[in-house]
Amino acid sequence: MFIVTGGAGFIGSAFVWKLNSEGIDNIIIVDRLGTTDKWKNLVNGHFVDYFHKDDFLEMVCEDRVPFNVRGVVHMGACSSTTERDADYLMENNYRYSRTLAEWAMKKGIRFVYASSAATYGDGSEGFSDNDSLTLSLRPINMYGYSKQLFDLWVLRNKFHHKIAGVKFFNVFGPNEYHKGDMKSVVYKAYHQIAQTGTVRLFKSYRPEYNNGEQMRDFIYIKDCVEVLWWLLGKREVNGIFNLGTGRARTWNDLVTAVFSAMGRDLQIDYIEMPEAIRNQYQYFTEAKMEKLRATGCSVSFQSLEEAVHDYVVNYLEKNGQRL
Repeated sequence: MFIVTGGAGFIGSAFVWKLNSEGIDNIIIVDRLGTTDKWKNLVNGHFVDYFHKDDFLEMVCEDRVPFNVRGVVHMGACSSTTERDADYLMENNYRYSRTLAEWAMKKGIRFVYASSAATYGDGSEGFSDNDSLTLSLRPINMYGYSKQLFDLWVLRNKFHHKIAGVKFFNVFGPNEYHKGDMKSVVYKAYHQIAQTGTVRLFKSYRPEYNNGEQMRDFIYIKDCVEVLWWLLGKREVNGIFNLGTGRARTWNDLVTAVFSAMGRDLQIDYIEMPEAIRNQYQYFTEAKMEKLRATGCSVSFQSLEEAVHDYVVNYLEKNGQRL
């Protein structure tokens, strides 16, 4: 049996899709559906049962999980970078993760969890996943800090020799449709183009970057789940690893790929960035991937253009078809 927390969310449901594609359906989904449309990500999936995240945590704490669990893929978290309820983030992203990790290690269960590139803060320390750098990182929002706290707990207790964590960079792809303002720019650009023929991007406020030339490491969800699948099966591979393509691309590159996939002429309107986020805005992110590659992980990543084309043509243009 495999446990996927956040199994109705973006990355979690995509990983359920991956497990199903490998012929695995003995899966327990753990999540909190609330009033969102996340439930739609479950419709195409094959799994044994669903538990509310609070009910599952209670089962773990009371040591009455009634399954023979082989692996836990812990993707469940509040992923909003604008969430202001720090107490909620501490409980949901940090303490919940600690409890689940302790239980899995005690039971000898493989544990793979989601960290985030948000832990790198403004990027001034670089983007190396070297453990010594992780200890000195200073996130610039509470979401990133909640993820950093758990990474630090793992390192300080030397649990990075027993479990695997993944720092996701800018992930995009199908099954993100429920994420509101946190949807990818690919999704937003597609709908802007369909409605107006134009994409809006933030202006740059740093002289070394032209408008739209701010850079991110964009990675496709299908590539992410291949790496998670590889890590799940490699119990001897542990530590905290970056997960990006290792190649930063510009926002202009990204939306150009969307226009191309839609067969439309390029039209970009550069707009003012809200003052509230100007001081927290990352102008460059790029995953250093040497650490993961050194483990023997040979998963190859699609180019930005290939990935965007697949997302647009096979999903967005088919009424947001899910994996």
